[in-house]
Order: sequence, then C-alpha cells, then structure tokens
Amino acid sequence: MSRRQVKVTPQHNEECRKLLTLMGIPWLVAPSEAEAQCAELCRGGLVYAAGSEDMDTLTFNSPVVLRHLTFSEARKLPIDVINLSTVLEGLNLTMDKFIEMCMLCGCDYLEPLKGIGAKTALKLVRDYDTFEEILEHLSKGKNPPPEDWPWKEAKELFIHPNVTPAKDVELQWKAPDVEGLVEFLVKDSGFNEDRVRKGCDRLKMHLQAKQQGRLDGFFTVKPKDPSSLNPAKRKVSSRNWASARRFLGC
Repeated sequence: MSRRQVKVTPQHNEECRKLLTLMGIPWLVAPSEAEAQCAELCRGGLVYAAGSEDMDTLTFNSPVVLRHLTFSEARKLPIDVINLSTVLEGLNLTMDKFIEMCMLCGCDYLEPLKGIGAKTALKLVRDYDTFEEILEHLSKGKNPPPEDWPWKEAKELFIHPNVTPAKDVELQWKAPDVEGLVEFLVKDSGFNEDRVRKGCDRLKMHLQAKQQGRLDGFFTVKPKDPSSLNPAKRKVSSRNWASARRFLGC
C-alpha cells in the first residue's frame, strides 16, 4: 500500500494535545464541528486561515481556507489559498445562496441528491429565488428529494453552528518545554534526541524574533481587481481562481 490508513483514537488526540502544550502552541477543543470552530476563529481575527480539505469549511463562512497545508513534501502539491469573498464574487452568489448550493451538492449533514453536481446546483440557486422553489422543481423530475430530507436543520447548523465564540477564546503562545519534549518524544516515543533538541532550538528562535511573521508572508497577495494586473500576472490570478473552482468541484 502506497499510503497507510490510520485510525485516529482518543489516545492519539490526547498525545497531540500534550505535544502542542509542551511546544507552547495554543489549542482549542471544538464543542462540535472542528471546521465550524476554525471558521469562527478566522472570522474573529484570531487566526489567519483554516487549514482543511473539507469544503464545509467555506460553507461555515471561513474567510480564508488553506488547502494541502498538511500534505507531505513528497506529493509536491502547492498550498492553495482560497478566499471566500473571491469564491462568492466568482460564482456571483450571496453567502446564503452559496450554502444552498453546497447543500444540494451534499455535505456532512445531508446526503447528495442524485443527478445534482456542482454545475447543476449552481444553476438551480441562480434560477430560483428560494430553496423551497428548487425542491418543488426537483420533485417533478426523475430523482425527487426524499420527503424527510432535513435541509432546514442543515442550513441552520451552517448559519448558527455550535462553537465557542472567538471573543471568549484566548490563544497565547508560550516558550517550549524543552526537557518535557525530550521526555515525551525521546524517552516515551523513541525519537532521536539530537533532532528533537535542534527542533526546539528552531522553535525558540522563531518565538524570540522581534516580529512574528504572518502566514500570508509565505504567499503572493493578489490584487482585488484582476484587470489591474499585467497579462503574465493575470494568468496567476486565473490559476488561483481555478484552484478555488477545483475545491468546489466545479
């Protein structure tokens, strides 16, 4: 097998929390959906972006989503920076219509409707004023939606998810516990001590820097108006938008 399937256990989660604490990295346990909580932190300005492969992260109204963030270097996939405002502008949709389009395509709360892909869903939300009208139209076709399809409940969960409000969250970075990391990673988990200590030195060096670099410093910032770009740069903007379309499945 080229890639091993790993089942995440409660022990794995606890070990991750312990590792982050020893590294001095703040963490938060979401009361419900992790994507919804990340979106809330992003909207509240506590984080730059939410890193996820799940399209629902955009549906939860995260201003910025990073795709391929945790992929291994061997896969050689660039990190996609997807701005929700760009997606909505490109699709010519309001946030409410975007949520409805995603529900038609299928999401964590709803089974996808047979025969409805991203392009069809986009056309439907543009052609009809209300979601009820869309369902009425589909009910006359070959593949009507289930009578008990809980779309109202799903939409409510996207608009008002169960999250810890950003205003109630304090994310504070701390100095790494070097000896604690050596104890946990070397003695308990069998990692190389020299590599662990060098990693701690790099972490402390970055934390001691006078100015913490923003994550968007690693990416090229696009102008809001692509027409202001020269032809070569316009191609870059088009590729960035194409990346967002791939994320949506369009």
